[in-house]
Amino acid sequence: MNPIAVTLETIAGRQDVHEFVLAANAALRAMGYTEHGTRHVGLVAKIARRVLTELGYPQRDAELAAIAGYLHDIGNIAGRNHHGQSSAMLAYPILREAGMPSDEIALVLGAIGNHEEEYGEAVSPISAALILADKSDVHISRVQTEDPAQYDEHDRVNAAVRRSQLVIDREAAVITLALQIDDSISPMNYFEIFLSRMVMCRRAAEVLHCRFSLTANEHKLL
Repeated sequence: MNPIAVTLETIAGRQDVHEFVLAANAALRAMGYTEHGTRHVGLVAKIARRVLTELGYPQRDAELAAIAGYLHDIGNIAGRNHHGQSSAMLAYPILREAGMPSDEIALVLGAIGNHEEEYGEAVSPISAALILADKSDVHISRVQTEDPAQYDEHDRVNAAVRRSQLVIDREAAVITLALQIDDSISPMNYFEIFLSRMVMCRRAAEVLHCRFSLTANEHKLL
């Protein structure tokens, strides 16, 4: 019997996955973090798939990257620290029950478990796509703190970003995170706060045989 070709639609349509995503975001909202709910994971899944598709990787790899993107933050229901590992542990029985073969599960879990900048590394093209998709989601819509006086540095930076886009130039082998930032915040503030994330994006792009670039208001920062 051939293994089932598990898709993003299969995983996103599961009630347990939906409840995990909602619960994870509720926990983070209570702790004062930015949005990590259905908007975030849906967008990360979409971008991760697009990264590999536009760079010419196999369609199945792109689908696995999308699945990893949708599941990468569910571990936040168990705590913020090391949520990459928690997410991978929660994802395993979900993927196994859905009928995904072990070699594909290994790729998805490797990507999920390595998406945090504190200790993660791009261990495969699927992992690299997830990292780039996750770290490129910075936008005012992610701010969940209602009182601006209570913003932390991540809230302030997200609140300042009016548009973010991950641009793939396959011919030039360049992946660019292009930001439009409110003029009240210096583009360099973004770079300073998210330096570790941008370093991780650079390494992820290299796994995909590309160079990573960061622009803010059309000014090149990296």
